[in-house]
Amino acid sequence: MHTNRLYFIDSVRAFAILMMLQGHFIDSLLDPIYRDTTNTFYNIWLYFRGITAPVFFTISGLVFMYLLLRAHSKGKDQDRIKKGLSRGLLLIAIGYSLRMNVFYWLSGKFNYNFLAVDVLQCIGLSLILLVLLHILFKKHSYILSCILAFIAIATFLCEPLYRDLSISAVPKFFANYITKENGSVFTILPWFGYSAFGAWLATVFFRHVHRPRFKLFTIFSFSIIGCFLLFYSSGTLLKLYDITHFELFKASANYNYLFTRFGNVLLIFAVFYTLERFLKQSIITRIGEKTLSIYVFHFIIIFGSYTGYGLKRYWDKSLNPTEAIIGAICFMAIVCILSFNYAKTNAFVYNGFRKIIQKFKN
Repeated sequence: MHTNRLYFIDSVRAFAILMMLQGHFIDSLLDPIYRDTTNTFYNIWLYFRGITAPVFFTISGLVFMYLLLRAHSKGKDQDRIKKGLSRGLLLIAIGYSLRMNVFYWLSGKFNYNFLAVDVLQCIGLSLILLVLLHILFKKHSYILSCILAFIAIATFLCEPLYRDLSISAVPKFFANYITKENGSVFTILPWFGYSAFGAWLATVFFRHVHRPRFKLFTIFSFSIIGCFLLFYSSGTLLKLYDITHFELFKASANYNYLFTRFGNVLLIFAVFYTLERFLKQSIITRIGEKTLSIYVFHFIIIFGSYTGYGLKRYWDKSLNPTEAIIGAICFMAIVCILSFNYAKTNAFVYNGFRKIIQKFKN
């Protein structure tokens, strides 16, 4: 099957990583007295900050599954499967390492906060789960599409059932992937739902991207479905409750941030897919190719990974809005410059990790 490169993906990834950079900077350093929910500009910033993680997880699932399907069509998916598993493990390892404080440990102090799960661990585990689903159903692509869609919808719909889940009997290392009670920032549920939706989109792109007017149809579909999820998904869930009297529909509608955020994701995809030809080979695309190194650099600078000395240590919640905005712009520029000059592409990092693993095997 003929497939085309999806250039808009790198632009979406760049948007997500830049939104994350400014979001973490402002959220960590802005003085609480300026966090005024009656302020229009603050509310706009807060709203767009909430879109960042859904975009990140969705685009990760889309990219990863698309590459798996393309490799499978060429009969070369075994290498891609191995790369996917090692990539997932690498993200998990980096995620844990960024929460380590070497100086703190060398002083004889130790705590289990580094076991808290963050975005990299969840994306890493999501990639591993997608590999397993691909292995199971790669010979039945339509079944794979249905299963991915079912997992995504069920994950979102059942969120009220596991929202406040407590599993104290399970070791913290595993429990932290399910519950936030030990300090985890992200958990595999519901965030794997976005990765599953992204992977489902990948199956659609892979089958139809070569067709005439597919791009126009996709942009239109993303816009319509995105608006529907954003403005009408809660009402639809309540109507389903009225028809079925199934309490889960009502509970999901009353705290419906997952479906609405996915609506936001589809609208962002529509915008960047529309502008795709203007963004090819641009600085935005280059940023999208270095999301992992950018994430690592930003985490070290703000939160003081490994040493404990970061911006948060000295200016924690102390900046006024002007300082925070100017600082965020400078911070984004510095992190990107560091990534461009002192780090290779994401693929370079992954290949280096695989070489290390191979040395251990030998």
